[in-house]
Amino acid sequence: TYAEVVLAPDASDQAHPAFSNLFIQTETDPARDAILCHRRSRSPDEQSPYLFHMMVVHGESSGNTSFETDRAKFLGRGRHPADPLAVSTGGPLSNTFGAVLDPILSISHAIRLQPGQPVIIDIVYGVSENRQQSLELMEKYRDHPIANRVFELAWSHSLVVLRQMNASEEDATLFNRLASAVIYPGQELRSDQQAISRNRRGQSGLWGWGISGDLPIVLLCLTSEERIASVATLIQAHRYWRMKGLEVDLVILNNSAGGYQQVLQTQIMDLINAGSEASLLDKPGGIFVRNGEHLSAEDKLLLMSVACLSLDDRADGIKEQLNQRTGATKKIGRPFVPEITTGNNHHTDWIPDTGPLRHFNGYGGFSQDGREYQILLRENEPTPVPWSNVLANEHFGSVISEAGQSYSWFENAHEYRLTPWENDPVSDRCGEAFYLRDEESGVYWSPMTLPARGQGDYLTRHGFGYSVFAHRESGVDSELTILVAEQAPVKLAILKLSNHSGRTRKLAVTGYVEWTLGATRAHSAAHIITHSHPLPCGSAVMANNFYGSDGSERTAFFAVNDPLSTVTGNRREFVGRNGSLHAPAAMKMRRLSGQTGAGFDPCAALQSTATIIDGDQKTFVFVLGVAGNLVQAQETLAHFLNEDNARQSLDQVHHFWHKILDKVVVQTPDSSVDLLVNGWLLYQTIACRIMARSGYYQSGGAFGFRDQLQDTLALSHVAPERLRSQIVLCASRQFTEGDVQHWWHPPHGNGVRTRCSDDYLWLPLAVCHYVDITGDISVLEQHIPYLEGRPLKPGEESVYDTPVISHIEETLWQHCVKAVERGLLFGQHGLPLMGAGDWNDGMNLVGIEGKGESVWLGFFLYDILQRFAALAEQRQDADVAALCHSEALRLQKNLESSAWDGEWYLRGYFDDGAPLGSRGSQECCIDAIAQSWSVLSGAADPARSAQAMRSMDSYLVDKDAGLIKLLTPPFDGHGPDPGYIKGYLPGVRENGGQYTHGAIWAVMAFARMGDKARAWRLWSMINPINHTLQPDGINTYKAEPYVMSADVYSVPPHTGRAGWSWYTGSAGWAYRLVTEELLGIKRHGDTLIIHALLPDEWPSFSMTYQHGQSQYRITVSRGENEYQVTLDGIQLPDDNIL
Repeated sequence: TYAEVVLAPDASDQAHPAFSNLFIQTETDPARDAILCHRRSRSPDEQSPYLFHMMVVHGESSGNTSFETDRAKFLGRGRHPADPLAVSTGGPLSNTFGAVLDPILSISHAIRLQPGQPVIIDIVYGVSENRQQSLELMEKYRDHPIANRVFELAWSHSLVVLRQMNASEEDATLFNRLASAVIYPGQELRSDQQAISRNRRGQSGLWGWGISGDLPIVLLCLTSEERIASVATLIQAHRYWRMKGLEVDLVILNNSAGGYQQVLQTQIMDLINAGSEASLLDKPGGIFVRNGEHLSAEDKLLLMSVACLSLDDRADGIKEQLNQRTGATKKIGRPFVPEITTGNNHHTDWIPDTGPLRHFNGYGGFSQDGREYQILLRENEPTPVPWSNVLANEHFGSVISEAGQSYSWFENAHEYRLTPWENDPVSDRCGEAFYLRDEESGVYWSPMTLPARGQGDYLTRHGFGYSVFAHRESGVDSELTILVAEQAPVKLAILKLSNHSGRTRKLAVTGYVEWTLGATRAHSAAHIITHSHPLPCGSAVMANNFYGSDGSERTAFFAVNDPLSTVTGNRREFVGRNGSLHAPAAMKMRRLSGQTGAGFDPCAALQSTATIIDGDQKTFVFVLGVAGNLVQAQETLAHFLNEDNARQSLDQVHHFWHKILDKVVVQTPDSSVDLLVNGWLLYQTIACRIMARSGYYQSGGAFGFRDQLQDTLALSHVAPERLRSQIVLCASRQFTEGDVQHWWHPPHGNGVRTRCSDDYLWLPLAVCHYVDITGDISVLEQHIPYLEGRPLKPGEESVYDTPVISHIEETLWQHCVKAVERGLLFGQHGLPLMGAGDWNDGMNLVGIEGKGESVWLGFFLYDILQRFAALAEQRQDADVAALCHSEALRLQKNLESSAWDGEWYLRGYFDDGAPLGSRGSQECCIDAIAQSWSVLSGAADPARSAQAMRSMDSYLVDKDAGLIKLLTPPFDGHGPDPGYIKGYLPGVRENGGQYTHGAIWAVMAFARMGDKARAWRLWSMINPINHTLQPDGINTYKAEPYVMSADVYSVPPHTGRAGWSWYTGSAGWAYRLVTEELLGIKRHGDTLIIHALLPDEWPSFSMTYQHGQSQYRITVSRGENEYQVTLDGIQLPDDNIL
């Protein structure tokens, strides 16, 4: 058996399945041949139901039952339920259970079946409120007569229900057929294409008629009382669906003419009032009767376009109409018939040369210049998890894996995805694909390993702003280069085909995308309208979602530089009924049909053909993107479909990233340091965190107030202007009361206002840092407006809202003062209030009542007060300087008197005064960031902070696993409730795993203490390259060697496994750790100072540093004398290099 576990609202699972799965825990019950699982609750009021699965064999059996609850182990990397590894390899399942990260329910039972011997297998699934109830249900239904009786009772109950409804079994069949159209809308049963295409209104247009648009809409349009029976049928169907748990808004539109309208209206209402559905009139999930005369033409178009099932009185009844409109599906196009060929293809196996790669680990390695990570994909040897790249500019982006799985977006990676974000690291499902087909034999393959892998090796090269996929198949070399343009909202795919087969080849090239044009396909697909457009330079399929964008003419497009391409906008045609992208129906058809329009399951597919003589090559350019309207889309395509312009775009991307990443280049004895510092850490920070705000595992799209401010702190040397612009942007998200949006979605600014206690404090910290590194104090006088929005109610943790821009605006300096004053809220111990979490959002219940306090926040606030006081003095603001100094002094005393626990500092206090992070705590007896910030802030007594760091090293550094835990022991329900952090599985993410952000602060603290040996050793330990030097390390760590991962798990069976990579603030902090704290490179205005902490084994390191138009070559060497700086051999009088 096989079932994927959700145990959550569908919306939660759709929004972020990898996150949702982290809260599921499984267990096996061999005595009952069963599996149980439950969702760990994230809040006190969240239910935690149990799901169970049982397989009971009645008859002869070997008794060999095995279990699997780990989806990755059952399916196998890169495989899917149609071809699972567990079935293809045979044998028992692995019996894995517990914290499996991606849960399933699977039971395998070996049966020895004798001739003529019957065996009965009862397969049972059930859900209950708690574990004990599940055990009782399993025990009950192990008895076959009782289990068998379930079918009889279900049948009897169905008959009783139908009798109560005065419906027959034939009626029930009809209701179920209609329900299938509700769940899976098809063009045949929706309104006609022209009506859907003409609509320009969005969901808000329904609200004036009392219809939310959140539920599926079934529309019945009546013109005559002669068809009143259709109303009775649909009222019955609606009641039947509701009893089965299917919520639907039934809209009955009375379109009768003249004086007959009221007669028909009365008859409709009489039918409704005669039954139980009368109580649901004009309520969500109920029945809405509207007079057609009262609706404008635009209203009617909106209803017709949004209805997933649109019926009228054109036939004798609902059943007859259903039969007429769902008749035999017309076959599309001619099937592909292979040609009989006499020639043989000359093919020489292509084995990519991995010899020159640096740190090659069996899967991949860095190019000699460090600007590419190259991945060798041998047959049946996939990477442990997707190794991806993030390609982005300021408004457009795409994430692509080593296998070619990809999704793309415009403006906001969450709100407006062009193609679907699947978030499935096991199967690596994709909504974008390319295929090559031999037009003689019919054999087809993909130029990357997904979705249709060919034979032999593939080589993927991830670079800064681009990825390249190379392969050889049957004498044809393909090289597919994927990039996002430097500025334009387009993604280019440049496919070069070279024929080395010894004879002329005829090939078909097919590109395919599944349109989303919104947050999820589930909500947007039904509203997407496609249309094909021949262009002088190629062929294109355009797509619009007028409903999802409230009538905006925004136009998405997918095009190829071949005017003779065939196209389709019909996913059903391309993939096929019950088909997949691994073997799509279109690859068995001669050409694509040209079908586009409204009502289809939308896609865009383009197919071109080419005849390539031996030794020649052919290049195709595919363009995926967005424009403001159709005309702009055509203009954009006219430019980018030109091959020379496409290649020029690649050159521009190269130049863009070289210009940024070449500003600071180091050469050290440790090549792993060079590789990360000279490109990959900053690329991860800028491309992924700042521009894309998305990654493989997290597709947020939003700006986090504290998140991107921290990211831009790392850009002091290479792009301080980005730090300034982020500061101004964040200041504009501050409310007049001084608090800020925790996060918000561009471009509209909808986001969350919370009681988090540290967000707003990052603004003055970032401002102090910016002024220090640039000397630019003019930014302090820039006027920036505030926000105005609904304040949080008492006891309310957060509110999602779209605030308005206030008419009140003040200077950035005043914004910062307001943030600092907002932070001066203290509890009974004189420590800052925790609110609904500080830096650790998961501790959202520690101070929810307004009394809990945060020790970490105390150290953090002390650091800010000291920095801000110095800036106030520089600005000659004596009052603010005095306030900061006095508050800092008072806070320092309170930290020493109330936060020291004997061997380390507490993490905080709960609302009831109980300590958090104490030796006496059952959970989280020590937390890393309180110890590290006791050093980084300079607030703590040096002897105490040194002891605190020794304790942290003793309790939280796991040298064997190569990780630094955020806290220990993990929360597991044995103490006061800290918040949703305890819902995570123990040892996962913030709940006792390595949260790399916090781990880097720990290393920085050791460096700040001058403990260079320990600091370098710990950095080397958490360096992702060092985790993946050998196959064993790769199979444990799993994630990409070339970027930081947000977390590393610390508890078996996942000890040492990296969590979510790419989208993590730890990249920027890692860059600052190595450059500022370890290599000692710090900028102050126009001055550069280097105070390096060189490891004992390093004689020196060198660097090039670009400042303005000048480039400096600097060598830092270990010497016997005290620190000195020489310029061209002449000693300088101070430490300043510039």
